[in-house]
Amino acid sequence: MSAPSVAVLGLGPMGAPVAAHIAGAGFPLQVWNRTRAKAKAFGDKAIATPADVRAEIVLSVLPDVDQFDEIAPGPVVRAWAAHGTRYVVVLSTTSRDKIHALAGRLGPSGIAVADAPMSGGDAGARAGELSLMVGAGPETYAAIEPVLRSFSAVIEHLGPPGAGTVAKLCNQVVVASTLVGVAEAFDLARRAGIPGAQLARVLRAGLASSAVLDAKAPKILGREYSLGGSSGNQLKDLRYAIALADELGARLSQARQAGALFTETVHCGLADADHSAVYEVVSADEP
Repeated sequence: MSAPSVAVLGLGPMGAPVAAHIAGAGFPLQVWNRTRAKAKAFGDKAIATPADVRAEIVLSVLPDVDQFDEIAPGPVVRAWAAHGTRYVVVLSTTSRDKIHALAGRLGPSGIAVADAPMSGGDAGARAGELSLMVGAGPETYAAIEPVLRSFSAVIEHLGPPGAGTVAKLCNQVVVASTLVGVAEAFDLARRAGIPGAQLARVLRAGLASSAVLDAKAPKILGREYSLGGSSGNQLKDLRYAIALADELGARLSQARQAGALFTETVHCGLADADHSAVYEVVSADEP
């Protein structure tokens, strides 16, 4: 059986390495990005517009479903279906409702939707060691799993479309709350005269160790906030998680507090900075 053809839409810090791993695994590949220079780095795999997609599996690595809807309106979707597209996989973090709405929009054209949001950040994407949380029907999952395997270390099929998104929102609750805790710990140590580098070493050796600490402590200590994941996206994800909590009756008290701090971070002009920039808010002196 020949390998399925794949199109990757969105070549940001996550999309570009994902596409490179898919190409390296031997899948026929097309790529598109709004900024065409990023797509041109992939040579003849680049296409000029989303309407030019000719692939069985389309991966959306755009910021959210909203951006996918903008570039893939009804006529484009029907053209994809006519040329053999069977699956659209959303790799971005979004809401369960948006996944269900997208499945309802694409289903009449014969295109199945799966959500497979990613965890592991840009470093995990470059290494091909992402963790993927997948919501898909059984037949869809069987079809897309070999492609997903090419850029991930862990894949969990959690249920029907929307299930992966719920798991990713749970992931984001943990990340945001942990990151705020790490930022507050470094601020407290600074105020008490304890060097941050020493604190980081002792935290890494005990129960306070975490992937968040490993990835974000150097950014906080250097107050250098190049991307990873952005503060704006962290806030978006927390708002989705809080909306789901309200729907299901969950308290989510720490996530709500983290959301308030990330709202302040964004209002300080740091929406496009790494989400470790929340340190600038938690370390500010009280007025």
